[in-house]
Amino acid sequence: MGENSKSLQSVSSVSPEAYRHFSDTIWPVLKKSPFKTIIFFFSLLVAAHTASFWIDPSLTDVAVLSSFLPFKNPKQSAEIPEFPFNCSNIDLTKGCASGTHHRHNPTSSSSSNKECPHYFRWIYENLRPWKDRGGITMEMVERAKPTADFRLLIVNGTVYVERYRRVFQTRDVFTWWGILQLMRRYPGRLPDLDLMFNCGDKPVIRSDDYKGPSASAPPPLFQYCADNSTLDLVFPDWSFWGWPEVNIKPWGPLLKQLMEANKMMKWSKMEPYAHWKGNPKTSENREHLMKCNSSHNQDWNARIYVQDWKKEAREGFKNSDLAKQCTHRYKIYVEGRGWSVSEKYILACNSMALVVKPRYFDFFSRSLMPFKHYWPIKEQDLCRSIKFAVDFGNSHQPVAQEIGNMGSKFVQEELKMEYVYDYMFHLLNEYSKLLMYKPTVPKEAVEYCSEVMGCSASGLMKQFMKESVVMGPSNTEPCTMPPPFDSTTLGDFLDKQENQTKEIETWENQNRRH
Repeated sequence: MGENSKSLQSVSSVSPEAYRHFSDTIWPVLKKSPFKTIIFFFSLLVAAHTASFWIDPSLTDVAVLSSFLPFKNPKQSAEIPEFPFNCSNIDLTKGCASGTHHRHNPTSSSSSNKECPHYFRWIYENLRPWKDRGGITMEMVERAKPTADFRLLIVNGTVYVERYRRVFQTRDVFTWWGILQLMRRYPGRLPDLDLMFNCGDKPVIRSDDYKGPSASAPPPLFQYCADNSTLDLVFPDWSFWGWPEVNIKPWGPLLKQLMEANKMMKWSKMEPYAHWKGNPKTSENREHLMKCNSSHNQDWNARIYVQDWKKEAREGFKNSDLAKQCTHRYKIYVEGRGWSVSEKYILACNSMALVVKPRYFDFFSRSLMPFKHYWPIKEQDLCRSIKFAVDFGNSHQPVAQEIGNMGSKFVQEELKMEYVYDYMFHLLNEYSKLLMYKPTVPKEAVEYCSEVMGCSASGLMKQFMKESVVMGPSNTEPCTMPPPFDSTTLGDFLDKQENQTKEIETWENQNRRH
């Protein structure tokens, strides 16, 4: 394994505090200061032996404990794709090599005429508050600074980041990495832009604060999720490029593993129960869900497990392989502190997804249809609602199996990395059209590039960057944007979602009366 073996071994000797904030490693490197870099790596070594660990359990909904544990690595594959650049020839103390990324235009014969998936239409709705006001000014962008974790700019084909505060684990690092891979996929195709980004679990820009004729324009802020009362601009979350703290692979290779696992697991062999495993301390719904476990008094047809991340970290995450968890006919999705990244992993199984009524949405979930992609579960009387869904599915197995297959098909065909990148491409392009000023690089911003980020990483971070790196420009054009919703098409779609949910609730209520 050579270099890979050494890097995987090294991560277990580095303190999780230093591991979690990889951005501290790369920041002095990208500021092109050899002295600062040497001092930092020396302090990193010291921190490996002296750091104390703490964390607030409410900060995340999937990985709470793992971030402050000595990191134990699972067995890794000996075959890790190499970077398309030679790290041995990169002088990390000099930072990124300056220069504009040249535009790459695919040949006409390889151009894609595919229309983007339905959820791309929400891009127009997300940006409507600023389009209706005539555009986005620098003053609007800078008013988002108090709630932003970092500012990201693209100027002349180069990415710059001004970091305001540390974030939980490596959310910011893998978000930056994802945007850099978009630049590699479509070099020279993104215009200059300037955006603020928040990496928290919950949206923060409340629409009620910007209503009325005298109200100011809302500050545009990018986030991983939003709800019907907020205006945050939803963006693909960091885990699409990997989540090293809990050993979750980048979405591209992980989706392939999930699809292979689905082929190996027949519906008839799956456990006829609803399954959930995770951290129950991040929301009331999750706490209520724990009461739905089977007992000597009642079996709600649910098998609920607490994820012990401390134990998982000690044992090398051998019991948290997502590709081995599609073993039940029904998988429960329930939000934590905010939305949960687990949604895509649950949908990827051929199991029928039981979705406890969500408050938050990410960039794709608003286009999911009840009774087609998932089965809606009521918040009230949660256990009975789950039991009804499982009883119905076991009594109507072809229907339940079809819903599971359609959810999995949506993920496999419409949420593959090709479309994740295209969503980012179109969102950032549409956003940039609204900017009413020419972005310039702030004094404190640092240039970022894939070469230095990837070559500076170690352990699982480096492995996941290798597995998710874009090897070269795309040979096809981005998918073609569908038209915006008009009032009729949007109303019809939302009515259909609501009617499908109400129909299932009616079945459930009728069943109780009998």
